[in-house]
Amino acid sequence: MTMKSLWTAASGMAAQQTNMDVIANNLANANTVGFKRSRANFEDMMYENTVAAGAQTSAGTTIPTGIQIGTGTKTTSVDKLFQQGSFTETDNPLDLAVQGNGFFQILRGSQQAYTRNGSFKVDQNGNVVDASGYQLQPSIQVPKTAVTLSVDASGVFTASDATGKVLQTSQIQLYNFPNPAGLQSVGQNYFIPTQASGEVSNALPGGPEGMGTILEGFLESSNINVVDEMVNMILSQRTYEANSKVIKSADEMLQMANNVVR
Repeated sequence: MTMKSLWTAASGMAAQQTNMDVIANNLANANTVGFKRSRANFEDMMYENTVAAGAQTSAGTTIPTGIQIGTGTKTTSVDKLFQQGSFTETDNPLDLAVQGNGFFQILRGSQQAYTRNGSFKVDQNGNVVDASGYQLQPSIQVPKTAVTLSVDASGVFTASDATGKVLQTSQIQLYNFPNPAGLQSVGQNYFIPTQASGEVSNALPGGPEGMGTILEGFLESSNINVVDEMVNMILSQRTYEANSKVIKSADEMLQMANNVVR
């Protein structure tokens, strides 16, 4: 004798394990600059139609609802949610935050990657690079005699010497995708495009394309709400526990039924 409830509850436990993994990663990255929270999505599985709704009975009446028995749940996707995070002021002119939907483009080896982490530095060759040493794109090289660096809301990067003379101006661009949720996370706050994300587009900050504007001297915090994640964690834990109790109860019922058969 078998009981469908064993497998149904097991699917619920597996789903909550995935949910807990997602929540744990969100909480682990609560202080990661530019991090975007993830959300696990679930759907019910196939149903066993014991009696079809609308079927005719032997008495000539119509069954109004029928009998449908579900077989559990499964994870359908884990979505990245790109809502804006809050801004933390740093007063560092190379700390840049995007107020809007755009991404910075980074040359990561031979591959273009995209990030919301605008913590930049100047390397030994004068290139503007991120925390991992990869160059911002389009590349910007700061003159050796530059003393003051600034970036305005439209992404104009200005390097000046000690007298205030402008040595160089460059233009930072922003990038976006038709479906940012389709981007693939590859770690280190980087995303790479996929077929689902669509083709990348670029524009100047502050333009009509809606990429957003640049905030100099600020970093975008993660969009994690720790309280919400803790609540979700408790709900996930209780759901997991409830499903485990279903398995225990179903197993006890199965043992009782087997004892009766003997």
